Amino acid sequence: MKSFQRRRLLVAGTTIAALSLVLAACGSGNDSGSGGDTKQQGSPAAVDEALKAGGTITYWSWTPSAQAQVTAFEKAYPNVKVNYVNAGTGNDHYTKLQNTIKAGSGAPDVAQIEYQALPQFALPGSLVDLRQYGFDQFESAYTPSTWAAVHAGEGLFGLPQDSGPMALFYNKEVFDKYGLTVPKTWDEYIAAAKKLHAADPKKFITNDSGDAGFTTSMIWQAGGKPFSTDGKNVTINLADEGSKKWTSEWNQLVEGGLVSTIPGWSDAWFKALGDGTIATLPTGAWMPGVMEASVKAGAGKWRVAPMPTYDGQPVTAENGGSTQAVLKQSANPALAAGFVRWLNNGDGVKTFLASGGFPATTADLKAPEFVGKKSAYFGGQAINEVLTGAASTVAPGWSYLPYQLYANSIFGDTVGKSYQAKSGLDGGLKAWQDALVAYGNQQGFQVNG
Repeated sequence: MKSFQRRRLLVAGTTIAALSLVLAACGSGNDSGSGGDTKQQGSPAAVDEALKAGGTITYWSWTPSAQAQVTAFEKAYPNVKVNYVNAGTGNDHYTKLQNTIKAGSGAPDVAQIEYQALPQFALPGSLVDLRQYGFDQFESAYTPSTWAAVHAGEGLFGLPQDSGPMALFYNKEVFDKYGLTVPKTWDEYIAAAKKLHAADPKKFITNDSGDAGFTTSMIWQAGGKPFSTDGKNVTINLADEGSKKWTSEWNQLVEGGLVSTIPGWSDAWFKALGDGTIATLPTGAWMPGVMEASVKAGAGKWRVAPMPTYDGQPVTAENGGSTQAVLKQSANPALAAGFVRWLNNGDGVKTFLASGGFPATTADLKAPEFVGKKSAYFGGQAINEVLTGAASTVAPGWSYLPYQLYANSIFGDTVGKSYQAKSGLDGGLKAWQDALVAYGNQQGFQVNG
């Protein structure tokens, strides 16, 4: 979807920005989530009462649908005024948000936060636990993977807005020209990569110059669970069974020069998707909107298939997605919670989907008009049949680090070097793990790795 395109284009901020963010997140004592703050004690009835009484709240978000959602919300609740602010995307957004948390003032009532970043704000106590407002009753409305993503520790800190179950996007024109069969396993995928590159050395099965989000999603799909957190106890094992399963396949592509090194989200990348230089993308379900908007030369050429797997059994992972959280600084957390409820468990979902978002809500994933909708860009294929199927096969049990933004910021300095050298990725993952263990211990966590 377009909002995720903007996030991915801008999320790769500098290491210094990410470092200052994590230092502030781990060291801030201004919003320690103690239970003694009476304004944080709520009830389900308090949300309805707050919406009726009205008031003013501030909302930070970057999504294209945000303004339309605010307008629709204010129409439904005329006593409520929502001040919408686009404070930036990626690290710009997160750094500004963390600065207000550290200062103890200036934070919005509600902020957009990606699933991968949520623990970094929730665990230090900067967000409101929405269980007090009865939001835990909405569990059945969402896919298991996205419901898990809005939790940190024992708390519930948002309602899922969107999801990004992974599928294989492939250029049918290229596949037909070179006699490639849509791969069902990663072994078949590697065979297709070799056949394609041998036939035309200027063409590649995909691109990968080293991306933290892609790597963690691929390890997730392979059954890996390299990160776990229990309070201040953190375990990191980037050599677990799933991580090794992924590298055993992906190393063949990197070491063999079978993946393009064109950086994702660059102008060259969009061009390569349009002219057939890059033949497939294993990526999230938000991708159709990106391709329709930015890869117009690919119209009619591309199709969608389930992700290749290791044994042919359907399983995938999430790649992307976000929620809205209520900040502890909010003077009216019940009203802010009401806005979050409307956004992601009310009519706000319809407005979001109208902008091209991919839902996290099970009802929308099952809606015949959504599932059966045919896409002209994808040659008339009902692509949501594949994408909604992927949403039901996401491997359970994944979690991110409580300093995942920092982890992503140093990926290029560790695993990235393995890509540059076209060497095995296991060494790069070991370097990444060592750096993350050292950093976590410096920040007061007790990290095993």
